[in-house]
Amino acid sequence: MADWNRIPLFHDLSDADLLELEEVFWPVFVPAGKNLITEGEVGTEMYIMTQGKVRVSKSMLIGKVSLPALAMDNPRKVLAVLDGSQFPLIGEIALIDRDVRSATVFVEEDAHFLATDREHFLDLARRNPALAFRLLLAVAERLAGTVRRANREVVKLTTALALALDRLARVA
Repeated sequence: MADWNRIPLFHDLSDADLLELEEVFWPVFVPAGKNLITEGEVGTEMYIMTQGKVRVSKSMLIGKVSLPALAMDNPRKVLAVLDGSQFPLIGEIALIDRDVRSATVFVEEDAHFLATDREHFLDLARRNPALAFRLLLAVAERLAGTVRRANREVVKLTTALALALDRLARVA
């Protein structure tokens, strides 16, 4: 079990707050070779990895689209490889909405997590709004960083597509 004080999400929390969080978070172990999260499935849990290694990937194809030009051996893009040393948050969007998972998280090395779900988090918010607000603000800051990185990638992709289409038009 990780020292909860070392987890960035829990930095500077009082002992009383940490005790309260022990009622909201529970330990989860996932062996290597299994998915923690599968893209497209509904999930309500958020995880904090405390030990192990995972690979986060996303399908490069939309739904069941099948185009010969898009045929590839592995239609997945690796977005990140994470290890427990930084206590990364995984699946945090599930605390905010009830949509399907946006990526697959594959466990490469046996991994330990602290997990909570939307129901437990909302219960914490009713009991201790200040603590829940503090945690939700930290989650929101992480999500904002993710959106900023995604926006930069969209600009790169649209620029590359525009250049490719321009070259194609000049050749034709």
